[in-house]
Amino acid sequence: MPDKEKVLLKINLDAIRPLGEMVYESLRDAIVGQILKPGERLMETDLAEELGVSRTPVREAIRKLELEGYVVMIPRKGAYVSGLSIKDIHEVFEIRSSLEALAAGLAAMRATQGEIDEMERNLVMEAHHWETSDLIKTVEVDTRFHELIYKAARNNRLLAMIRELRENVQRFRTTTLGVPGRMKFALDEHRRIVEAIQERDSQAAQKAAHEHIESAENALLEVISYQK
Repeated sequence: MPDKEKVLLKINLDAIRPLGEMVYESLRDAIVGQILKPGERLMETDLAEELGVSRTPVREAIRKLELEGYVVMIPRKGAYVSGLSIKDIHEVFEIRSSLEALAAGLAAMRATQGEIDEMERNLVMEAHHWETSDLIKTVEVDTRFHELIYKAARNNRLLAMIRELRENVQRFRTTTLGVPGRMKFALDEHRRIVEAIQERDSQAAQKAAHEHIESAENALLEVISYQK
């Protein structure tokens, strides 16, 4: 396993939270942030040493990550960070595009003015982080933007479905937003969604959301194509 002492921080054993939960979140965040990359083998002993814990919580975390699709177990070889095929990406984004469009359309009909104001404040934060080229913060406020729309849609089942699909590609978001010009395009796409919601134009909101997710898919495919 490659040397990761500089990126995997040791778990705070004095924290009140359950150890297993902290180990799981640490490994999940490392996969999402591509510190642990697709196809990389997960060695329990090495990870336990780096995190400063025993192998047991690491083993339990890996099993949970496998259930959530972050990790794949290969017989007689071990655990590996899972990847996504081009077919997987098309399928995920095909469904996600429809669900995100539905959420934006519902938000246009159901969002309170307070929720719309919060979306607009989030856009200001996005613009600030884009101007300062803070990619990590941009990903955070980008995620919050979508969460605000899901909340305004007021459909818990829809929210659960979108979140499950989004988790499949969440680890690639930092890389995708790192594509030259993508952060600016994403900000402009978000503005169009908010404008449609503000105008209570459900169809325009759906169209803008659909185009945003389609654009995100194209950016991800561009990155994958470049890396091959």
